[in-house]
Amino acid sequence: MIEQAEELLLVLDDKLSKTISVLKEEYSAVRAGRANPHVLDKVTVDYYGVATPVTQTASVSVQEGRCLVIAPWDTSILKNIEKAIQLSNIGITPTNDGKAIRLVFPELTEERRKELCKQIRKMGEDAKVAARNNRRDAMDGIKKLKNDKTLSEDEAAGCEKDVEKSVSDAIAKIDAAVSAKEKEIMTV
Repeated sequence: MIEQAEELLLVLDDKLSKTISVLKEEYSAVRAGRANPHVLDKVTVDYYGVATPVTQTASVSVQEGRCLVIAPWDTSILKNIEKAIQLSNIGITPTNDGKAIRLVFPELTEERRKELCKQIRKMGEDAKVAARNNRRDAMDGIKKLKNDKTLSEDEAAGCEKDVEKSVSDAIAKIDAAVSAKEKEIMTV
């Protein structure tokens, strides 16, 4: 196999692994009834004029499985953190005791669990679409090499099989991540 075809396959594998890691990162932010510090990953607070992630301005700890305690290193930004959490739309109202902010995660209802499962399936489907788009790009690259007479028919067919196998493996990993997250959410 020639260098350009190998490079196409390496780029494809890299894109597919990034797609899977992005999906898993998104899943870590989905709350499943337990306190999870990752729900704060995208929440930023105005810290001396700079938009800074909450996790970089305070220590975040889990208490009793269902309560997150956010203790800022500088208590003067307590109100800013509280406001940022309210504006972030994570669905939990913060309580401020003057020294720390507490986020109590309510028990999920059956309806909310099903809603989260739909959201998870949609994220999984989006990841599969991204994987299929990567397959299309790789196949187009192989066709171009074949049309330029850089690859023979047999080499192109071999490359296409490798692309299909890589994409099938990635989609299987996506399906596994979806079912694992669904199982986690539906477990009471």
